[in-house]
Amino acid sequence: MEPQTVTAALPLVLLLHGLGHGGAIAALAWIAARPGGPTGDWHAARSWLLPGLPPTTATAVACAFWAVALVGFAAAALAMAGVLVPANALRPLALGSAAVSLAGIALFAGTWPAFNTLAAIGVNLAVLAALVR
Repeated sequence: MEPQTVTAALPLVLLLHGLGHGGAIAALAWIAARPGGPTGDWHAARSWLLPGLPPTTATAVACAFWAVALVGFAAAALAMAGVLVPANALRPLALGSAAVSLAGIALFAGTWPAFNTLAAIGVNLAVLAALVR
């Protein structure tokens, strides 16, 4: 693959990863709207660290993590593409978003399907590895 192709694809990867967090928000909304309905491997938000959280609070906390990660990764993608967001904002946006995403994954482990969780962890770790120097 040509280096230009890889470079051009990176903002798209960040954007898609951010939008994936939006998918998690949509899944939580779907589960809340249809309690007891089929959800595949998705589960209502629950935290192993804070098991006493009421379901609505756990969902709100999880959605806050995913919303911050969504906005941060989308802004990082724009910064990397040189659109609307200054390029020097890329590093803090991407690192912060990856950290928030990993913290949310850790806090709500077991809520998401294994494939989604592993893919998100992989992208987050790749972002951290690429930008931490």
